[in-house]
Amino acid sequence: MADAITITFGPLGSVGRGDLVVFVGDDLSLSGAARDVLGSGGADLVARAAAAEKFKGRSLSALVLPAPAGIEADRLVVIGLGSEKDRAKTDWPVLGGFTVGKLSGRTARVVLGANGSAVTAENAADFALGARLRSYSFDRYKTKKKPDADENGGTTLHLLLPEHEAAAQAAKASDAVAEGVLIARDLINEPPNVLYPEEFARRASELTKLGVEVEVLEPARMRELGMGALLAVAQGSVREPRIVVMRWNGAADRSEAPVALIGKGVVFDSGGVSIKSAGGMEDMKGDMGGAAAVVGTLHALASRKAKVNVVGAIGIVENMPDGGSYRPSDIVTSMSGQTIEVINTDAEGRLVLADVIWHVQSAYKPKFMIDLATLTGAIIVALGQDIAGLFSNDDELAARITAAGEATGEKVWRMPLAPSFDKAIDSKFADMKNTGGRHGGAATAASFIKRYVNDVPWAHLDIAGVGMSSNATEINRSWGAGWGVRLLDRLVREHYEAK
Repeated sequence: MADAITITFGPLGSVGRGDLVVFVGDDLSLSGAARDVLGSGGADLVARAAAAEKFKGRSLSALVLPAPAGIEADRLVVIGLGSEKDRAKTDWPVLGGFTVGKLSGRTARVVLGANGSAVTAENAADFALGARLRSYSFDRYKTKKKPDADENGGTTLHLLLPEHEAAAQAAKASDAVAEGVLIARDLINEPPNVLYPEEFARRASELTKLGVEVEVLEPARMRELGMGALLAVAQGSVREPRIVVMRWNGAADRSEAPVALIGKGVVFDSGGVSIKSAGGMEDMKGDMGGAAAVVGTLHALASRKAKVNVVGAIGIVENMPDGGSYRPSDIVTSMSGQTIEVINTDAEGRLVLADVIWHVQSAYKPKFMIDLATLTGAIIVALGQDIAGLFSNDDELAARITAAGEATGEKVWRMPLAPSFDKAIDSKFADMKNTGGRHGGAATAASFIKRYVNDVPWAHLDIAGVGMSSNATEINRSWGAGWGVRLLDRLVREHYEAK
């Protein structure tokens, strides 16, 4: 859930009580707007304090002056933007997150802009986006709050700039994206005894309030469709699986082929009979980060009334060990008719995706498909926890995803799909096996999924490193980052949405 944060946009004016935030470059010079607000002695006050604290105005640095002389504000917060080169490539969401990190629980007026730089409405909206994302925390199960929680209350930001009306309008879209990210974070952070498949499906169904059409497939329907791969994963759990298909028809032509987003939703992964070690198993509540990203993205697109047709589909299961669990050496038949020899029951996500992907391409004839999955530890070994692995059969789609990742900071790195990886999953007893062994594990997993794609343009995002147990950033302090929502929204906005 998000901490209480209120953000407004307004014109430059008087300071008042609370905090006052201004920005400077490495020359420490104030913008004209900041000089007007601070008065004639403001520049000298900042210069003297900077000298005393050895503050150089470097990018993402801060100088805090309590009870500043000659200024009505309770505190003056000076944020550094760095050199002229740094300022030219300011990451506005990151700047918003960094700024809020200095203001938690306070009321502040923020004079946007630095000397020699203009702030657009979109810049201000992105600043607000970062502020909202940084303000998130997941503490609903804590019965004891921090001692100062009631005293401080929420954070209130008044963002001051000449284009304040346009900024408020632009922020409506960025607010929709922020809400989508926070929904995804909530889903990832929930404990598995709360967020089991039926409950996940219920929460996804709340998208109907935004005009999204939602269909929930239960086990009987999955059996009718022949989804033997997904059902095999689920058969060891007392919690029955669900598939949720969400459709947003925002294009002028509702019959236009949709964009398809598909998410792995293993709400808890014990590894099944091939059980994981105890150390770190608690993190496996986050093995549904791909499904969370799909739900969050559908929320964002529907909230901002995106002019595009989108189908989002998530396969939701628990992978548990009991007397009914599927076993290594079992052979299961997927919806496509292809047979799979189970080598390791902990390679379950690809089985879930196989049936969901086949269903989506058969039923909805999408223009392309993107799946997101916390799929392999191998991708973490290769790329760490700041970059997701990208596999694709389409160069244009891969390039667009990469560009969207660069623009949002949700970066991807394209990985190979060589014939040798596909050969590694050939089975002696079935059409394929569900793991190709230790070497190239992320690539053999992607090659498995590719066998269910046919000729549809497709991309697979292995988000095991970025989807859970996330590294802290200026816009995220959550265990679950909600990774992928911003990237997918940007991709759709830039390339597939009617202008």
